[in-house]
Amino acid sequence: MNPVRRKRLTGVIIAMLGVAIAIGLALYALRQNISLFYTPSQIVSHEAPHGRTFRLGGMVEKGSVKYAKKGLLVSFVLSDLKKTATVKFNGILPDLFREGQGIVAEGRLNNKGIFIADTVLAKHDANYMPPEVKAALKKN
Repeated sequence: MNPVRRKRLTGVIIAMLGVAIAIGLALYALRQNISLFYTPSQIVSHEAPHGRTFRLGGMVEKGSVKYAKKGLLVSFVLSDLKKTATVKFNGILPDLFREGQGIVAEGRLNNKGIFIADTVLAKHDANYMPPEVKAALKKN
């Protein structure tokens, strides 16, 4: 092999190794931040990991929300219309949180199968319209 080709081949191999190392480091860093999503049915069937943070989504069952007498602890039941999972959350719930509403909670599953939420995210319905927009439409 002539020296020019050898130099070019060495440069290409070094560049490919650099790209491979960069991709490997990026994937390693992202692995820590991935938050998987599970449903109550998957929790009941033991598909969800214990001791790892993940997201649980479903509808808050009517009549299931229980507030502690002291503090901010609240427990409720999430349903995916097939199975249910109990969720406990210590904190201030979002304004849009209510029974019959879809939510996503992020947290961990404890040894008793209860989901301990760190964060609760409530979704508004698709028909939501800000009051200002509603007022502007009424004027026109």
